[in-house]
Amino acid sequence: MNRITQLFGIQYPIIQGGMIWNSGYKLASAVSNAGGLGLIGAGSMYPDVLREHIQKCKKATDKPFGVNVPMLYPNVEEIMNILVEEGVKIVFTSAGNPKTWTSFLKEHGITVVHVVSSSKFALKAQEAGVDAVVAEGFEAGGHNGREETTTLTLIPMVKENISIPLIAAGGIATGKGMLAAMTLGADGVQMGSRFAASTESSAHDAFKKTIVETNEGDTLVTLKELAPVRLIKNKFFNDVQDAYSKCATVDDLKTLLGRARAKRGMFEGDLVEGELEIGQIAGLIHDILPVETIINNVISEFELAKKEMSQLTF
Repeated sequence: MNRITQLFGIQYPIIQGGMIWNSGYKLASAVSNAGGLGLIGAGSMYPDVLREHIQKCKKATDKPFGVNVPMLYPNVEEIMNILVEEGVKIVFTSAGNPKTWTSFLKEHGITVVHVVSSSKFALKAQEAGVDAVVAEGFEAGGHNGREETTTLTLIPMVKENISIPLIAAGGIATGKGMLAAMTLGADGVQMGSRFAASTESSAHDAFKKTIVETNEGDTLVTLKELAPVRLIKNKFFNDVQDAYSKCATVDDLKTLLGRARAKRGMFEGDLVEGELEIGQIAGLIHDILPVETIINNVISEFELAKKEMSQLTF
């Protein structure tokens, strides 16, 4: 039996990325209803909004779902207490030390998964007692690891170092990509960009349309001095590059970034001045589809690719 489907009690080892401004209860519940594991993205929600989304998600699905919590937010303690109060069973943590909250969550019967970008951090997460890790390659959209390790090399390296279940992320949006990741040692996959361009994603329609129009080479990681983030090249991105050419300080970059850039871009649809976070795999995403169709397509392609691979000879 697959370790990820067993751990979460789901049909397919497909996890939806808990992306800020994309991952409300509609997306999470749709993914769970279609056989994957949906995640509510707490990173773009005030505590009371998160509580509302959890309650709505419970009504929208009777299947397992989880919440993704970036631990760098100031109200993380309040968020963790809400997760316990609302009886959330699965929590993905990121952007912080897994030791900080893992034992607290586990004491309340919650399955904990931590997102890492290197074997070193995967080992630390395992030592902290998490139930699984997501190893995310540098192809991924949004905030990224500083190591710049791609998924193709990261997954086997992490697999070599840990014994707990391993979920691959970064550059996966197809059944063939899923098969490749699992061939390299992953027990399941996490997909973000593909679900950002879904009917149920809470992103602005203009941002979804931009994802579909994004081609190879249209994204780049920048702002490494603050927190590395992969963005679609637009006016804001060009302004950042211009600031670098003028030897901008960290404070200059913080001032340029300001507040709520990601909300402005992905949620409000400001394609000029907003932060447009998406992965390199956007170049392979050509349509906005319902979640159920996306998952069915991925599984069909996975099965076909597996069959074709079994017939490969030399």
